[in-house]
Parts: sequence; structure tokens; C-alpha cells
Amino acid sequence: MSIALPERPWLTADPCDEIRGLAESAGAKVVGEMTQKRHDIQLGTYIGSGKLKELSELVESAEADVVIFDNDLTPAQARNLEKALDVKVLDRSEVILDIFATRAQTLEARLQVELAQLEYSLPRLKNMWSHLSRLGGGGIGTRGPGETQLEEDRRIANLRIRDLKHKLDDVVARKEREVKSRGDMPTVSLVGYTNAGKSRLMNALTHSGVFVQDKLFSTLDTRTRQWHVKDFGKVLLSDTVGFIRDLPHDLVASFKATLAEARHARLLLQVVDASNPLAELHLKAVNDVLAELDCKDKPMILVLNKIDKLPDRSYLDVLRAHHPRAIAISGLTGEGVQELTDAVVEMLSTDILAMELVFSAGNGKLLAFLNAHAEITHQEYRGNDAVVRCFYPRPLLHHLRGDGVKWVELPREIKGFVAEAG
Repeated sequence: MSIALPERPWLTADPCDEIRGLAESAGAKVVGEMTQKRHDIQLGTYIGSGKLKELSELVESAEADVVIFDNDLTPAQARNLEKALDVKVLDRSEVILDIFATRAQTLEARLQVELAQLEYSLPRLKNMWSHLSRLGGGGIGTRGPGETQLEEDRRIANLRIRDLKHKLDDVVARKEREVKSRGDMPTVSLVGYTNAGKSRLMNALTHSGVFVQDKLFSTLDTRTRQWHVKDFGKVLLSDTVGFIRDLPHDLVASFKATLAEARHARLLLQVVDASNPLAELHLKAVNDVLAELDCKDKPMILVLNKIDKLPDRSYLDVLRAHHPRAIAISGLTGEGVQELTDAVVEMLSTDILAMELVFSAGNGKLLAFLNAHAEITHQEYRGNDAVVRCFYPRPLLHHLRGDGVKWVELPREIKGFVAEAG
């Protein structure tokens, strides 16, 4: 069910589109929908008595066993709605958390989801024990079994939350060290709204064959692959969890370890589904989360994806008018991918040098290092010396000191990154 309020109006002709997608991603079968425009919410049940009766009749006729609200409900509202409807009632945040719990594969992701679920559920524990109440009086020694059990559950939940936070602190520290250790290789991170086509774009760029599914939150665990960029070198490309509007704050906080890739990336590719009429809203939602992660001011390229699905290219013209530096692509057909690659090279090239190195032909360790961290364009042997021309990361110049290594910087043309030295 979707409720429109003055501060949260519907933005499309199908206000249930996203919550329907979330429900289906969670494994539910949608058997009915209902919407209502209100000036304010009803404190007890969120919706008014007339709409509640109409909803109850719809639940009965459709034989539904759960009702999902595309809004966040207070614990009291959820409890009152369940009592009136006699079925389970979930709000938007609960559905998102359930999807994350289903998709979590790694230990890190499972810890993060469990922490977010516990922090969300803690103020709602009373609902689980509403059938047990105080025996009466309210004085010392008069608390009933429900109150005792509730307090015990709260203590257990708080202890588990503390334990999970300690474990996640270790995970975050380890992840931060892991990501920082890649500082000798350019890192690019894909960010964007869920189902914007980030995984398919990663496949188009890296040919890595990562899992792709047309479903909300199909990617939960961050995946990093090597991207071999012609005339540039190797780049680490990371695909992160998708964002969504009204993403539960506890979930964002819990997933800081997963999003470490985005925080430490040298360049962000913000991917948006250009065929979605809510593209601008999706951009705002992503920017809000990036701001929360202190990533909003990072170098960024806006990628207008899925242009193959546009019913009319005029939609693209409108987006480009608002975002003139954006690059339009199709991760499915490959259209625009080369233009995107060139833009990435141009953004990263300030830290890359075109060089000629001369060193002992027997220095296999250095040659292996160059193969791993540079883009070699020419290699030959002159007597006992190896001569290598390559595109080399400026931050790694300290690796070339000593061992009789001689090098000179060559002139180059930045666009296309082609060395001109003969």
C-alpha cells in the first residue's frame, strides 16, 4: 500500500511500482494494491478508519497473508494494523532488510544485515510480548512474565548489538587496510540506484561474467575485478551495493565496510537508468547516501545507462540538458562504452607517466612488477639491457630507485593516451 502525503507526493502514475518490485524481490506474490492521498497521518493506524476497513475487505477477498506499506510505520501503528487486519504488516524498511538478509552471502554481509535488523527491531520488541502484561499493582515484585521476558530480550538484543559492532569494527579496519593497500593501482567504483545496470556495465568493461539479474538488490557483496584499459594499464573496478530512496539509516551505517570501496576509490562512476522516468529522483537518492559516506565531493562521471531501453531519445536529451558532461551508454549493446573508457582514462591520466626505462636484462623482479602495475607498449633488449616503454603510475616512482634503473619521461598525447616518442 502506498500513501501520498504533502511532503511525500507520488511522482509517477504508478506509485506502487517500486514497493511492488521490492515485494517481488523479497519473494512475495502481489495479489492486490491500494493507494491513498492524505493531508496527514492517523497516529494510531497511519490510515483512516474508512480506508482501514476497505483494506481489510481487500485482504479478505484476495486471501492475502501479509500487507506491505510503502512507508515507515511506528511500532504502535504496525501493532494496531495487525490487530485490525489479522495478518502480518510490514513497512518499507522491513522489506528492504529482509531482502538484504536473503541476499547476504559473505560473513561480512551477514553481520551487517543482522546488526541493522536488530537495531531496527529493538524498539519493536514490545509488540512480540503484547499478549503478556503486568499482573497488576505496578510495585516492586509485581511485574508479570511479559515484562520480565521483554526486559530479558532487550538485554540479549543489546548484548548482541554490542558484540556485532565489535566484530564489524574489526571487519571495517581490515577492509580499510585491504582497500588502502591497493593504492598503487587506480581504483574506480561503480555506484548508483539499485537495478541501474552496474553489474552489466562491469561485465561490458571487464568481461568478468559477474552475475546479472533484473531485480532490485541483485548485488549485495562488493565485487572487484581488474579492468585492462588499452593504452593506459590495469584499473581495479568495483561494483557496490545499489542504493534506494529512504534506505534505512541503520543499514547505511552497518554497510560502511562494504562501501569502503567507494570511499577510497580514485574515481566514481555514478550509474543511472536513463530509461526510468524517476532518474532525477534516483540521482538525488544516491547523492544523499554518498554525502552520508563523505563521498559526494570525489571525482565522478555520470553514466546514463540503458539507453537501448529508451522509448524516445528525447528523454535522453532532457537528461543531458541537466547534466551536459554525462556519458550515455548501453551496458547491454556496448554503445558508448568506448566514450566512457576514454573519459575514465582522461580523469585518471594526471597520475600516469609515459616512460622509457633501461635496466639490467636479468632484473626479472622489476620486469614482473612492470607487467603487474604498468601498461607496457614496447619491450626490447639491447645487449645486457632491457628497454621498456610503458604507461606508469606516478605514485609508484619510488619503486624505480636503485638497482641501476634509468628512466626518462616521454611526451604523450593525453586524449587517447598514445605515446608519440619514437
